[in-house]
Amino acid sequence: MMRCLLLAILGILSLAHPLAAHESRPAFLDVREFAAGQYEVVWKRPMRGDYVIGFAVGWPDGCAPTVTNENQVPGASITRMLLDCGETGLIGETISIDRLPETSAEVLVRIEFADGTSQTQLLRPASPFVTVEGPRSAFAVGAEYLRLGFDHILAGIDHLVFVLCLTLMVGGGWTLVKTITAFTVAHSITLALSTLGLVRVSQAPVEAVIALSIVFLARELLLLQRGRPGLTSRAPWLVAFVFGLLHGLGFAGALREIGLPQGDIPLALLAFNLGVEAGQLAFVAVVLAVLGLGRRAISSAPPAWVRQVPPYAIGTVAAFWTLERILTA
Repeated sequence: MMRCLLLAILGILSLAHPLAAHESRPAFLDVREFAAGQYEVVWKRPMRGDYVIGFAVGWPDGCAPTVTNENQVPGASITRMLLDCGETGLIGETISIDRLPETSAEVLVRIEFADGTSQTQLLRPASPFVTVEGPRSAFAVGAEYLRLGFDHILAGIDHLVFVLCLTLMVGGGWTLVKTITAFTVAHSITLALSTLGLVRVSQAPVEAVIALSIVFLARELLLLQRGRPGLTSRAPWLVAFVFGLLHGLGFAGALREIGLPQGDIPLALLAFNLGVEAGQLAFVAVVLAVLGLGRRAISSAPPAWVRQVPPYAIGTVAAFWTLERILTA
C-alpha cells in the first residue's frame, strides 16, 4: 500500500506542476570578462507564454551596463549587454537579482574571468545575491560543481520518477545495486562525451524521449503487477544502461548551460557527475526507507485495482510531458 501511495503522490505532484520536469531551466546570467573591468553579459530569463519573468539584475555601484541586443527564443528572453566596471572590476562586489525573493524561481549566475577560471552559483529566493570572489582554488571549483550536480538531479522530477520506477520494480538487494550502477555508468559516459563536444545531439528530442522512457517503465510496472513481467523485470540492468545513455544527454544539456571552467574541465565534469550520483543515491535511500516503514506499518495487501492506479498516473503524466516537449520543440 505504501508503494502505491508513494507513486501516486509523485504522479499527482508531477501532473499538478508539469513544468517542474527536467526541461525546466532557471534564469541564467552569464558574465565573461574580456578585458580588465570589461565584461560581456548574457541575461536569459524564462517566459510563460508571452510573459517574460520580471527579474532585473542589480549591478554594483560603479558598473555601467549597455544593452546591445534583445531577442526571444522558444521559452526565453535573451538580453546581451556590455558591462563597464572600471579598473576595479567585479571582484569583491555583489550582484543581486531584484524580485527573486518574491518568486519560487532560481537564477544560475556564472562569472568567467580573463584567466579562464570561473565562479558559478545558483541563486534562490532566500539568497538572491552573489559576492564575486575572483579566481578560486581547484577544491572550491570541485565543491561548487558537486553541489550543482546534486541540486540538478533533485530538481529533475522526470529523472527521479525514472529511478523510482526502477527501484519499485527491482526492489532492494544486489539486483538493485547492479541496476543503479548500470544507470550511473551509462549516464556518466554520455554526459562526458556530450559536454566535451564529442557527441552532439539536439536537446529537444532528447528531452522528449526521456519522458517517453518513463512511459515505457510505467507500462513495465503495470505488466509486472498483472503477473506478466516484461523486459525490465527480466533484465533491469540492461534497460537501466540503455536509458541511462539517454538521460546522460539530458544532464549534459544542463551542464552546457552552466558551462565548465576552462582551467578545470576534468575536475568540474567529475564533480558534477558525482553530485548527480549523490543526489540519485540519496533519493533511492529515501524511497527504500519509506517502503520499509510502509511494509512494517501495513500488513494487508491493497486490492488489485489500487495497485494499478500509480502506473497509470505516472504513465499519463509522462505521456503529457512527451507530447508537450514534442509540440514545443
